[in-house]
Amino acid sequence: MKELTVTNLCKTYIVNKRQNNVLRNVNLIIHEGEMVAIMGPSGSGKTTLLYTISGMDEASAGSVDFFGKELFHLKPNEMSDLRLKEMGFVFQQMYMLKNLSLYDNIILPAYQSPEGKSKKGRLQIQQRAKMLMQKLHIADVSDNGVNEVSGGQLQRACIARALINQPKIIFADEPTGALNKQNSIEVMEELANINKDGTSILLVTHDMKVASKCERVLYIEDGDIKEEIQLGKWQTGCDGLSRERKLNEWLLKLGW
Repeated sequence: MKELTVTNLCKTYIVNKRQNNVLRNVNLIIHEGEMVAIMGPSGSGKTTLLYTISGMDEASAGSVDFFGKELFHLKPNEMSDLRLKEMGFVFQQMYMLKNLSLYDNIILPAYQSPEGKSKKGRLQIQQRAKMLMQKLHIADVSDNGVNEVSGGQLQRACIARALINQPKIIFADEPTGALNKQNSIEVMEELANINKDGTSILLVTHDMKVASKCERVLYIEDGDIKEEIQLGKWQTGCDGLSRERKLNEWLLKLGW
């Protein structure tokens, strides 16, 4: 089984001639098909870690073996191709083109891939987009604009867009941060279902309810992974409260 392996990852910024070590020799493994949350205090390096692992930000040192490919050995165009084809991204701020419908926003990344260059490939993309929108319960608003749907519908459209190229992993940065309680629950259920289908997920969150849906939670502090807890795969009908309690007790011991 292939894994995403992070080894001695460092990220340093120089601000006003002072060195700021945001990530300090981070080591972690994400197994294929795993759903993992990163938690930690504000400024601990959560988002920087996510961006550096995905190659969106450049590391100062260390390595990321992305399911058999060393990220930092790739040329810029190879890195862009890898991100387009094998990674999906979901952000707290739901970036979508306002002049396009939800459906057109979803298919856009796939049209930029080699598959989207042929008529047959575009037909397959269109079928996949319709299937994803059906699965994520947004088929009835596919022709709506970005400003004509709810926050929950928009975030589900962002998840569909992240999945359109059938990536190995989804990187999610506070995916429920801009949503109300009910929409947060629905979006996390969708992410859990996607994970059950085999897509790996690595997400950053400060929300215990969100993290409790994950199989494993990593705790980062001062730029390094201090501890981790195994919660097991989320199943429909799981006792969510007991998972939350277990996670809460663990976080309190860590000084959360």
